[in-house]
Amino acid sequence: MRYGFWMPVFGGWLRNVPDEGMEASWDYVKRLTQRAEAIGYDLTLIAELNLNDIKGVEQPALDAWSTAAALAAVTEKLELMVAVRPNFHQPALFAKAAANIDRIAGGRLALNVVSSWWADEARQYGLQFDQHDDRYARTTEWLQVVDGLWSDDRFSFQGQFYRTDNAICAPKPVRKPTVYAGGESEAAKTMIATYCDAYVMHGDPPAAIAPKIADMQARREKAGGKPMAFGMAAYAIVRDSEAEAKRELERITTVRELPAGYANFDQWLSGTQLERELKIQEYAVSNRGLRPNLVGTPEQLKERIAEYEAAGLDLLLLQMSPQAEEMERFAAQVIGTA
Repeated sequence: MRYGFWMPVFGGWLRNVPDEGMEASWDYVKRLTQRAEAIGYDLTLIAELNLNDIKGVEQPALDAWSTAAALAAVTEKLELMVAVRPNFHQPALFAKAAANIDRIAGGRLALNVVSSWWADEARQYGLQFDQHDDRYARTTEWLQVVDGLWSDDRFSFQGQFYRTDNAICAPKPVRKPTVYAGGESEAAKTMIATYCDAYVMHGDPPAAIAPKIADMQARREKAGGKPMAFGMAAYAIVRDSEAEAKRELERITTVRELPAGYANFDQWLSGTQLERELKIQEYAVSNRGLRPNLVGTPEQLKERIAEYEAAGLDLLLLQMSPQAEEMERFAAQVIGTA
């Protein structure tokens, strides 16, 4: 299993805990990332939202791509998986900038391609917001343009959304960045199996993850691509006793009055295709992070992770709070490298 962590660009992950002791600042993420690299983490996922989805839109949120460029220069081993939303980035210009960041990182850049769900954010920034299946049509073209510029000396393309005319991208990346993407609709899964390298999922139990992996493996084989990697989001709580872990779980999920971070709950739910309705308590932690049940003693978490490995999972993308302290604990007691 590879272990990644979500960069706390929003100043935390808990919608109903106002101050988690992990400010949205360059100083914090720099120290966190350098320490993570030293204690055994393989990857960081840097989310891209211009508005703060966790603490409320009035709160600060770090920019993903300038943060990634800065981290590329001050780290040595960590894979930098950076979210990118096609309707926010013209693909030819993006390909040029991302190739440069990959050069700075020495070939450690990866993309997490996200077909945008937040209509209000796009409206505030004056950007196009497509309906559900149109998002994946746009993303398909966007990926074709980026890949073409990274592959060919000159690249021309004419599609519904994008055009290039004998465009040049030089220097190119050290290697083509791994493209991760997630989605549960038919349009999403078709696009990912055809154009991406890895499938990332919201949190779910192993019994729900295994058939999703099998389905995507079959789609990938049909599309004729190389075998895919598989990752999943999860929120982790590790304690010396199960009772301690459950007390922490109760603390972070108790919702008495809906704070600012819940403002766009209804919009998010209506804009995505989930297989069952989320409970509002579950929304306290993003990305269905509590469903994997990585809550308990080190031994319990290791057993649970082994179940995911048996299901075919390669990568855990972890959220914790407060992140620096809890990542130290998880590394020492679960990863076993600190």
